[in-house]
Amino acid sequence: MYLDGSEAGLQMGGSLHISPTTTMDYNDSHTLLSGEQLIYTITIPLSTSIILANLVIILGIAWNRQLHNTTNYFFLSLLVADMCTGVTLPFIPLMGLNRELSFSSCLVAHIFPNFLFLAFLFNLVMVHYERFICIVDPLHYNNLWMHRSFPLALLVVWVPPLLYACLPAFGWNNWTGPDWDGCCCASSQNLTPLSNCSANATTCCSYRRVFPNAFIYLEVYGLVLPAILTIAGMTGRVLWITRGQLKDICRLHRSVERGSQASDQEQRLNLRYTRCVVAVSLTFLACWVPYLIYMHVCIAFLITDTKWSSTTHIVLSCTGIGSMAVVPLVLGLANKQYTEPAYKVLQKLRDRWRRRMRESEEVAV
Repeated sequence: MYLDGSEAGLQMGGSLHISPTTTMDYNDSHTLLSGEQLIYTITIPLSTSIILANLVIILGIAWNRQLHNTTNYFFLSLLVADMCTGVTLPFIPLMGLNRELSFSSCLVAHIFPNFLFLAFLFNLVMVHYERFICIVDPLHYNNLWMHRSFPLALLVVWVPPLLYACLPAFGWNNWTGPDWDGCCCASSQNLTPLSNCSANATTCCSYRRVFPNAFIYLEVYGLVLPAILTIAGMTGRVLWITRGQLKDICRLHRSVERGSQASDQEQRLNLRYTRCVVAVSLTFLACWVPYLIYMHVCIAFLITDTKWSSTTHIVLSCTGIGSMAVVPLVLGLANKQYTEPAYKVLQKLRDRWRRRMRESEEVAV
């Protein structure tokens, strides 16, 4: 605990007087440490799972030469972006905490995770668009511009997020705002400067200093929300087309069989389509709805400029961003071609373990 010599000393009777500033500094530091511990407790297991699952799918694509085509290259780019998002997942909720960092370190701590998040979102839109065109317009699928110039498509999904995320480094920030004079690592409730900030040449690092409100509004309602709605619209359109094709198949089947009732094959097709719709709906509810709730709650508090519990913010941010990062894993793990190499490795390990257990039992007998 830090004691200010001008305000703390031995009083009459031998009692030690601690200044109010010292108490608030200690509470701020304790709140910051507890918030970081909660973030790491939630995000480390989730981040590890995301990284390992992405590595399994990436190795599955790399080992299977039949999957070395443009479509899977786009998905591979998405997996790399998702793995990077998993690496930076513990640092994204930290952006909501006020920390003591230098100007350059504060910019890196905010810009780099934001860039990887936007790159992940752009890659996700590109993968959905590429598969959407494959279903909607299969005749012109191979003539798409992204297939003719794959490096250009990669630049489209990686360079614009980088440029937009770096705008605060180019001057679009609130670092020199008058409201931040004297603020150094203050808590969300008190703006009391810590005494060792000037000695360490550090300042209060907060997302409000790095990202202006206009920047946040533009990213949320100009990039993130349109991207999510585009993905949802393309997915709904694909399901609608699939439903129409299923009806045509059932109609042709009935005309060949010359029957008015649905056959067992038609019922199996309808059941498979129903399962597909349920799976897509549950994936959207589980992966996108938590992030949408977190995003709009943050915007609501930002507009009203009200303080809210750091624990609530941490839990919402961790679950929202973590659930969204699971979307590529759902797409990848649902494809047996991606997971077949890992399945074969696990099967070999299982057979080897059973063989050793059998040999040990025979030796014991």
